Amino acid sequence: MNIHEDGVCNMNRMYGFIGCGNMAGAIIGGMLSGGVCTPEQLTVYDISAEKSEKFGKQGANVAKDAEELVRRCDVVVLAVKPQVYGPVIESMKNAVDEKKILVSIAAGISTEYVMSAVGFPCKVVRAMPNTPLLLGYGATALSRCPSVTDSEFEEVSRLFSASGIVEVLPESSMNAVISVNGSSPAYVYLFAKAVIDSAAAQGIEREAAKRLIIQTIKGSAKMLDESGMEPDELIKMVTSPGGTTLAALNSFSDDDFEKVIDNAMMACTTRAGELAK
Repeated sequence: MNIHEDGVCNMNRMYGFIGCGNMAGAIIGGMLSGGVCTPEQLTVYDISAEKSEKFGKQGANVAKDAEELVRRCDVVVLAVKPQVYGPVIESMKNAVDEKKILVSIAAGISTEYVMSAVGFPCKVVRAMPNTPLLLGYGATALSRCPSVTDSEFEEVSRLFSASGIVEVLPESSMNAVISVNGSSPAYVYLFAKAVIDSAAAQGIEREAAKRLIIQTIKGSAKMLDESGMEPDELIKMVTSPGGTTLAALNSFSDDDFEKVIDNAMMACTTRAGELAK
């Protein structure tokens, strides 16, 4: 096992991040604050030296290129856009061996594609995290290829669970789950924006409306999480016969709100399929 019983990783393990954008920063932040590793156990590389150096100033090692990073590290997170996966893997594949664990966090990039691009059935874990990782409230879906052992998969899982929850899914669900946790923060933000805009149009001060809807979303999520009740049951709790909530829900129904959400989620999944490799 590479994980101690207290959940902290073996100090001999090295972790690498190719790509130093927001998501990489969120994962790294969770790893450090959660005691998963120390800055000295991290190596980063980004085509932008400025982005790499930001982590270098925090104590991480900065590699001169992707191949050097892979040679140094046991677990490598590929935190780059789907469109550049091919060139990135080409630049590093000579350093990949049967012990390295590659973690893909890009939409549509399958474990099979990574193994094929590397040139042999290497160890690959596929992850779909989301941006609330930045605040320690992330929701990450994980799947793995057959060569990844249970202990290795647990090690990768802890990189993400340090900043939120992790759900293990079959890889066949990984494109569809993007619409559930990967893209859905944007749905929530759009809903909040629409509420704030409508409130302002009705004469409510925007900042007051923003504070109220933020707290309402927090409280509603907590109710859904902790009450043990299903969404339909919670809806009934808020809804009185002939009341204001029912009027709003009837308007949603007239506009086929649930179909709008379903269409959006299917569009997200379809796009993931178009990006798939």
